[in-house]
Amino acid sequence: MAALTDILSGFRSVGSERLRIGDDSDAVQPFVAVDSAKLRVEVAAGVSARLVVVHEKPLASSLSFLLERGAQLEVTEVFLGEAFAEVRTVQAADSSCCLTAVQLAGANVSYRIDLDGAHAASRVGGLFLAAESEHCVMELRTAHNVPDCTSDSLMKGIAGGNAVGEFRGLVYVAPDAQRTDARQQSRNILLSETARIDAKPQLEIYADDVKCSHGATVGQMDAEAILYMRQRGLSLAQARRLQIEGFAGDVVRRCGIGELGEALMEAVARKMETM
Repeated sequence: MAALTDILSGFRSVGSERLRIGDDSDAVQPFVAVDSAKLRVEVAAGVSARLVVVHEKPLASSLSFLLERGAQLEVTEVFLGEAFAEVRTVQAADSSCCLTAVQLAGANVSYRIDLDGAHAASRVGGLFLAAESEHCVMELRTAHNVPDCTSDSLMKGIAGGNAVGEFRGLVYVAPDAQRTDARQQSRNILLSETARIDAKPQLEIYADDVKCSHGATVGQMDAEAILYMRQRGLSLAQARRLQIEGFAGDVVRRCGIGELGEALMEAVARKMETM
């Protein structure tokens, strides 16, 4: 993880339980929080910021992100240890939050997103890689509490050995939250006959003028694509790795920090060597 550590060392460390990012903050350089047991991040109206959250130790944590009107926040959350995290995001009108979560170890994370102001937008990308006997859990509840909000989630999982992966998702649309636009997808790959992934996306809708969709797939690797690559001189291991990197890259490269995204892809490739 040397490349990842080197990149994070250049970010601004969060040393307290509360971080207020206001008009007077230099929000160009990303913030980083490592193994925070409790953290509340507030982004002032009209301000844009980037935050990286890293879990290295097997600890429980409680995180909350509050976005005021027109605020924009990009969060990248990386699990390198068996952590348990509860994450709450509350968004005011015209705010935007992009969250990218990558689990490289058995971990349990629960996200709750409340869209409380008109034209708030949420975008979530999640990826877990479960090897050997690891158990990865991702939960996501997105609540459209007012009209005219959008949400888009893409959750992906890869499991090998005797590992278990779980995704539980819910999109809630409140009464009178008209013109909601919500999409939730879960895509998963099993690398062995003994691995298991359970994917359960759900919709709970109490308004009638909405566009909502959800879906889930659990399958094997694309045998035809692997055969195609092998016919062009790649080994089976190389072909498998390229396919998995392409599958994972859809999520990892949502990260808004280019060099961090590349370091995470390298970490994914190293993890794949154990699966």
